[in-house]
Formats: sequence, C-alpha cells, structure tokens
Amino acid sequence: MRILLALDKFKGSLTAKQASDAVTRGLIRGGVKASIQVCPIADGGEGFTEAVLTALDGEWFEVPVHDAQDRLVTASYAMIQQEGQRTAVMEMSAASGLAMVSDLPLNPYKASTRGTGEMMLHALENGAQSILIGIGGSATNDGGCGMAAELGYRFVDEHEKTLTMLPAQLEQAKRITKEHRVACEVTVACDVTNPLLGEFGATRVYGPQKGVKDLAFFESRLEKLADMVGRDLGCDHRDEAGAGAAGGLGFGLMSFCGAKLESGFDLVADITGLRDRIAAADIIITGEGKLDAQTLHGKGPMGVAEMAKAQGKLVIGIGGIIDSSEQLSLKFDALWQVKPEAMPVKEAIARAGELLEETVALHAEWFMTVGSKHSNI
Repeated sequence: MRILLALDKFKGSLTAKQASDAVTRGLIRGGVKASIQVCPIADGGEGFTEAVLTALDGEWFEVPVHDAQDRLVTASYAMIQQEGQRTAVMEMSAASGLAMVSDLPLNPYKASTRGTGEMMLHALENGAQSILIGIGGSATNDGGCGMAAELGYRFVDEHEKTLTMLPAQLEQAKRITKEHRVACEVTVACDVTNPLLGEFGATRVYGPQKGVKDLAFFESRLEKLADMVGRDLGCDHRDEAGAGAAGGLGFGLMSFCGAKLESGFDLVADITGLRDRIAAADIIITGEGKLDAQTLHGKGPMGVAEMAKAQGKLVIGIGGIIDSSEQLSLKFDALWQVKPEAMPVKEAIARAGELLEETVALHAEWFMTVGSKHSNI
C-alpha cells in the first residue's frame, strides 16, 4: 500500500510538515503497513517555502530584516536549483507578516513591506537568478512601496529629497525614479484575485483586519501610488487580478519587479511534481485546519482531491474542523475531523499534533477495509 501525504498547514497550530509527521505517527501507531511519501502543499501564505523545500533539495538562509513595524528580526528563505539556475523561494509573511506584529497595536499607516525587499535583496546578493515569492498573510497596505524603496527605487518629494519612511511619507511623494529594477525573473504565488482599488480592492476587503479604519485615506494613498507608477514607470497593473493581494504587494511586485502572478497551489504542485507523486500512490491524504464550503473554491486540499480523483485514486480529507456538506463529501472518499466536538477550539489548537495522530490511528481499520479493496493495492 502506497500512501501520499499532501497536507497543507493547520493554521495557528501545525506547519504542513508537522501535520504530515503527526499523520505518519498515527498510521504507524494504528498498524497500517504502507510506504509513506510526503509532499506538503501550500498556497502563497505561510508554509509556502517549507512546502517547496520539503519536496526538493535546497538550503535555508537567514537574513536580518525589518518587520512591518520596523523592528529588526530574522527572516528565512530557501535556495533551490531549478531548471539549471539558483531560485530563491520565500514568503512575504516571513518578513512582513501580520503574525509577526501581533504583539503590537496595529499601525497600517506605517506598516511597510521594507523587510520583504531586504529579503529579496539578500537573495539576489547570494546569487539568486530567479525568485518565487508567496504573498499571503501580510500586515501591510503599502502597495509594495516599502519593498520598492529597499530594492533601489527612489520616491522623491517636491524638493527632490528622497523619502525614506514609506509608506508613512507616501503622500509627500511627487515622483518615482526608474533607473533601478530587479534583474531577475520574479514569480508570485497568489490565489487572491482582487484588484488594487475599489470595492473589492486591497483596502476595503483586507484593510480592516490590518487595522485600517479610514478607508478613504488608505484608498487614496494606493491610488496616488498607482498614478505615479503609471506616469513614471509606464505601467498600470491596478486592475489586474491579484494586484490587491497582500495590501497591494501584488501590484508592487508587478510594477517594480516585472513579476508574473500564478496560482500558489498550482505553482507548488508543478515544482514538487505533485501530479506524478499522486500517480505513484494508492491513497492520498490531504487536509488543513478547516474544511468547509471555502475549500471547494480553489483551496489546496480541493486541488489535491481533484487531481487524485482524476487519476482514480482514493482520497481522504482531514481537517481540524470539518463543516461537512454534500458537495464537500462528494470530493472525498472519507472526511475525518480532528477536534472532538466537545473540546474548545483553543485547546484543540494547542493539542493539534496529538489529536491528529490519534484521529488517524483510530481510523486505521479504514485502510484495512476500504483501502485494501482498491484495485491498485
């Protein structure tokens, strides 16, 4: 019996790798005799880098950066060999993530992607010929101007003085110089399709969770940035799908780095050879912190389930919480909830590893009955 573990993170409790380790322990504890392979999945958020590095050979790098509220911290990214070149794999949340500043009052006025630019610059100085960057989980609403300034773009005021405190000084900016540009291919892992501005844009949809209260001010600040980019850099990506991701960092990466945006799940699946790994397995186990109606709309576990079903494989969905529906049930051969019904969510999060292991061990009989009847076993 060949089992592939293609799990996403259990947000707030387990990384995809930790979740895979817990499932592996549960299979062993339950006496399931199988060859177990691990291929973590991710979208563009936390866990993107680890998912790629777990599946491929590579090296971790650490770099001092400034977090979204300008404190000096350490961020990590990976370097892999891909198609004969050095590729840096990173996620903006490692430098400019919301979770990193959760101990401080939210301050979207000055929250900056500076640290993301520092991380990218470090990768380039270490020989990166291309960059893959996931942009979920941001603490910022700066349109990527903090990143751009770190990468060499100059934002100047009416007296030609360089503005160094971005985005706090963005309203003073009169133009952007365009002599600097990231000299490598940048690919963005992003499953968000929001434009930069408007009803479905960065500020109105995601701003409030980052502390934005004056929606009109923050919207106008991003509009000013987009207008300057259009005039001074000759490009206008404000209406493109994904421009509003990560507080407008999607827009910034397209504008300042010439980046292309791709589905985070599809990107990880291609890099890790997920489709071929599914083909080589008999049973696929996937899951994340919560499986519900949103799972049906492009979430990683749904992508795994669809790939598995297309190849006639059995697929199990595991979630910390499962909001079961007929549509969801039709996509999986089994759905297993980790959190006991009577257990408070906070306790379940704290005990996620042991509960996940126990859940899998308790369902060991499934592999002996349903699993063993599968024609490929």
